[in-house]
Amino acid sequence: MPRYSMEELVARRDFLKQMAVASTAALMAGQPRLLSAAPTGEQIVHPAAKADACILLWMGGGMAAPDTFDPKKYVPFEVGVPVAQVESTFPAIDTVVDNIKITQGLENVAQVMDRATLIRSHFQPDLGSILHSRHQYHWHTGYVPPQTVACPHIGAWMARVLGPKNPVIPPFINIGQRLEGVGEQEELKAFTTAGFFGNEFGPMNLPYPEEAAQSVRPPKGMEPGRFSNRYQLYRKLIDQNPRREFLSDFQQESLLRSMDNAQRLLSSPERAAFDISLEPKESYEKYDTGRFGRGCLLARRLVESGARYVEVTTEYVPFLHWDTHANGHTTLKRIKEEIDRPIAQLIRDLEASGLLNRTLVILASEFSRDMIMEGKPGSNANDQATEKVDVLKELKHYGQHRHFTGGSSVVMWGGGTKRGYLHGETANERPFMAIKDPMSITDLHASIFTAMGISPKTGFDVEKRPFYATEDGKGQAVMELFA
Repeated sequence: MPRYSMEELVARRDFLKQMAVASTAALMAGQPRLLSAAPTGEQIVHPAAKADACILLWMGGGMAAPDTFDPKKYVPFEVGVPVAQVESTFPAIDTVVDNIKITQGLENVAQVMDRATLIRSHFQPDLGSILHSRHQYHWHTGYVPPQTVACPHIGAWMARVLGPKNPVIPPFINIGQRLEGVGEQEELKAFTTAGFFGNEFGPMNLPYPEEAAQSVRPPKGMEPGRFSNRYQLYRKLIDQNPRREFLSDFQQESLLRSMDNAQRLLSSPERAAFDISLEPKESYEKYDTGRFGRGCLLARRLVESGARYVEVTTEYVPFLHWDTHANGHTTLKRIKEEIDRPIAQLIRDLEASGLLNRTLVILASEFSRDMIMEGKPGSNANDQATEKVDVLKELKHYGQHRHFTGGSSVVMWGGGTKRGYLHGETANERPFMAIKDPMSITDLHASIFTAMGISPKTGFDVEKRPFYATEDGKGQAVMELFA
């Protein structure tokens, strides 16, 4: 079981309490009304879209930049080495771009960096208690929790504002993350939602890519006609409940529309896109490094069939995968073996099919990690390393075991971004703060929305309160990222 300090337990409790209030308010809220003007009064004008689809490769748990896309001085493991001297636990390797190096274990990704924009100056605010749930909520919605409004996920914004590319394929699909039976499941559910937009814009959750095909078939023993009958029965029950005790009229109608969309998908030929077993054997094997790799294959098939936004995650589970509070180097060696080949293959396949130019692929995480520093200079956050040591004694001590919010890396491919471009910089000596062209979550989201043809100032009236795609509509796209 995850071990939390009393302060963290209180923070988790308060977070869940606030999210429950916001979720209840969302269920009772009426239909949000699209605003025609920005906070400053000017008319909202959407930019010309550079991309039609978006794939987010989510490294849930805190991807350490010094051990992935922002190598520092490499210090190999040796008993007796002071922990403070360890900066990167993997040596730097060349990529196909002269001025860009990444770290050992990402050799396949290194070969597609000439199609990439690498941002090394992304940073996150210090939220006090640096809980994954708070930072993941912030990254996925653009808003720091708690909020009195159920904030929509970035994928829900694309689904609501842009609509589906293919009316049969759900516009927002979430691959690889279990929402039941894992630690912090309620926190994950808090942002994996359409919020006040309603059910029809929420995610289709596919925790196991190899089982995705089962999600678009009627349950065993149930023919499509029986599913239709259930839909009609549900509508009848709603019509006979004039008090609308649990959902607003808008939320109930949104739920009905989402059921209608599901029924349409069950009987469509496009559902074959969900069946990765139909992929040719040679192609399948290039992706088959684990759930994440198979998730990348599923994402490619879904985008080819018209999905608008697809998120593929390595899965966030406390103290697993990227959440390296111990055994950091050993864990990252394994994770890199799982992600390296599929990511590179996804980029090559999208390029070969002509889809990369119009598909924005993003690799990101909620924050970075450091060997000795929690948060950033001046933070009073609790040190969350499992075991605190001053010198390396065992291999389990070797790795980035603290949450670091002062500078992290984001990689983008396609979607009108520059090719072989390096943006921003972190300090070469600890603390590895973003020191050149720092980029906040607000401005990163503004850049993503701009690529997708959505104004960062896009807003809706929610219960007589304006709510914007970027916080207060103030996000500024970083146009240097685009060709």
